[in-house]
Amino acid sequence: MSSYISSNANRFYTALESSYGQVATITATHRIPAVKLKVKQQLQVTTRKDKTGSRTFVGLPTGGRRQTTFELQTYMTSWQKSQAGPGYGPLFQAAMGGAPVLFPGGVVASYSSGQIGFAGPHGLSAGQAISSGGEIRFVTAIVDQNMVQLNAPFTVIPAAGATLGAAVTYVPATELPSASVFDYWDPATAVQRVLSGAAVDQMLIDVNGDYHAFTFSGLTQDVLDSASFSAGASQLQSFPVEPALTGFDYSIVPGSMGQAWMGPAATQFFTVTSASIALKNSLDMRMQEFGTNLPQAISPGSRQVAATFQLYSQDDGNTAGLYQAARQQSPISVMLQLGALDGQVMGVYLKSVIPVVPEFDDSKNRLQWQFQSSKAQGTVDDEIAVAFG
Repeated sequence: MSSYISSNANRFYTALESSYGQVATITATHRIPAVKLKVKQQLQVTTRKDKTGSRTFVGLPTGGRRQTTFELQTYMTSWQKSQAGPGYGPLFQAAMGGAPVLFPGGVVASYSSGQIGFAGPHGLSAGQAISSGGEIRFVTAIVDQNMVQLNAPFTVIPAAGATLGAAVTYVPATELPSASVFDYWDPATAVQRVLSGAAVDQMLIDVNGDYHAFTFSGLTQDVLDSASFSAGASQLQSFPVEPALTGFDYSIVPGSMGQAWMGPAATQFFTVTSASIALKNSLDMRMQEFGTNLPQAISPGSRQVAATFQLYSQDDGNTAGLYQAARQQSPISVMLQLGALDGQVMGVYLKSVIPVVPEFDDSKNRLQWQFQSSKAQGTVDDEIAVAFG
């Protein structure tokens, strides 16, 4: 006898597509700890103006263009550094565009004033991240082949001879790849779904909630399901079978753990109560061409990156410096570190942000400043970097 399907009997996977709309092949390592997935498919309905002899609606022809939107939310979890990146890495790459860059680690030779020297050639580039002792930092300048300048100092100075851990960095690019998202349910006879050609229009990184969380939303080419699947859809001959289940790490990261570095000269702030980083790609899908009912390619527009943060006001120079920068429209750097343990650390770095003049919130016992949607800027595809260490 059939029964209701539990909303917890659900597993998600994601992988990058080799070409737009071609469903990727997945393994158990592609599983992600998603919280929820919303998918909505609509037909572009036009008004019939032919005279039918009555006022009765006689229907529309089958077919027509379809527009499919999605929103996926996931928690931040630990990741195995033996892998190329975290399970939700394909979604970050789909949002930002650039292929992930891996720093395998290195041996520290020296450390002074935010400059770190390595025992051998580091192979790093500006914007790339390194990780040490549960902290993550970004390279702002290459001093020479053995030394780099960091965006902020480590709070625990790495000693000479110490080994830095691996870190993977995601950076923006002009073009955006697409991803496949797989939505499997128990029992196996229930309706299973696959999103093909998922293009991320907006990415939101939330800090200091119950848990650190990421939200990805955008447009997909199509949504396939096991109940109505027909051979040839999204270049598939059969509906994808879920990989054999293996152990899955549910270690999620508490939202209170991390660091905030901001200001004209990066300064650590302990007064931040909430923060978020939003990226928008202004997508305009190729979906109006004659001869097809589905989008054919991703067409990104102007990229918009903005930081929103709220902090307690204090009578000190660093807090006053933020207000002064906002009044003078002077750029500051913003770096948020999520997590505090090796393998559970993420960094978001905006090298140049023009803060808006903060709103004063005096509704509680202590005055808070709210910096709303302060835009990040850059030169060419360098206004934001996201890394995991």
